[in-house]
Amino acid sequence: MRFGLFGTGPWAHLTHAPALAAHSGVEFAGIWGRDPGRTAELAGRFGVPAYADADALIADVDAIAVALPPDIQAPIALRAAAAGRHLLLDKPIATRVDQARELAAVDVASAVLFTRRFTPELDGFLAEAVATGGWSEARVDHLGAIFTPDNPFGASPWRRERGGLWDVGPHALAVVLPVLGPVAEVTAVAGARDLTYLLLKHVGGAVSRLTLAVDAPPAAAREEAFFAGDAGIREVPRAEWDPVEAMGRALDELLSAAAGGPAPACDTRFGARVTEILAAAERSIAESATVRP
Repeated sequence: MRFGLFGTGPWAHLTHAPALAAHSGVEFAGIWGRDPGRTAELAGRFGVPAYADADALIADVDAIAVALPPDIQAPIALRAAAAGRHLLLDKPIATRVDQARELAAVDVASAVLFTRRFTPELDGFLAEAVATGGWSEARVDHLGAIFTPDNPFGASPWRRERGGLWDVGPHALAVVLPVLGPVAEVTAVAGARDLTYLLLKHVGGAVSRLTLAVDAPPAAAREEAFFAGDAGIREVPRAEWDPVEAMGRALDELLSAAAGGPAPACDTRFGARVTEILAAAERSIAESATVRP
C-alpha cells in the first residue's frame, strides 16, 4: 500500500517515517510538511519525494499517515478520506467534535496511534481486565514535564496551548474506556499550570479519575494507573515499548482492515469518542458544571 506522510516534526522523525520505511507491506511514497526545508531534509533521509502540495501527495497514494497538530490533521484527513484514502492518524484526531464525528463516519479503513494500545503488554492486560469484569473504579495519573531543554516535544505550540488534557488525556482514555465503557457524565477542574482533573461517570456506573498534565514540575511527573473492583486492585503494566514497533502493529491492523478484515479497536470511531469527552471536559471547566459528552 502506497503511503504518504504528512508532518515533519519530532514524532514524524522518531516514529512515522522509520515505521513506514521499515514495514514490508508499505511503499513509502512521499512526505508533505509545512516547512519546505524540513520536508526536504526528512524526505532526503528516507529517499522519498518531498511534496510542496498536500493534495498532490493525497492524489499519489492509497493511504496517509499524519504526524501534525490535530487542528491541521483533521482537514487533511477529511480531504484524504473524501478521495478514498485510508487513514493512520495521530491522537487526538481533532479538537472540534464536528470534525471528529465526520472522520468517524468516513468509509475507509482507519487506525489512530494511541501508541501504547499497540503494544502486546497493554493489549493483553486490557483484554484480561475486560474478561474479568466487575470493576467499579479506575484511576490514571499521567503527568509529564515536556517543556525542558532536552525534550523535543516542548517546542510544540499546540501542546503548550492545549496542555495535558489534549496531549496525554487521549492516552488515559484509551486505557479506561475499553474496560469501563462509554462515559455518561464529565466533571473537570483546572489546576495550576496545565494540570487538569477529570471525574468520569461511566454508563455502567463505574467512576474513573484522571489527573493530566504535560507541564508538571519534573519532580511530580509520573505515569501510573489501576482498576479496582470485585477482583481487587490491578495495576496497569508499565513495560518498556518501542514507538516504531507500535506503529508497525497499527499499520498491520490498518492493512488488514483495508483488505476486509476487522476494524482496529483504535479507529476513527474510537478517536471521535475520545474527542467528545475531552471537549466535554473543556465545557465543564468553562461552565463549572458536570456535562454530558
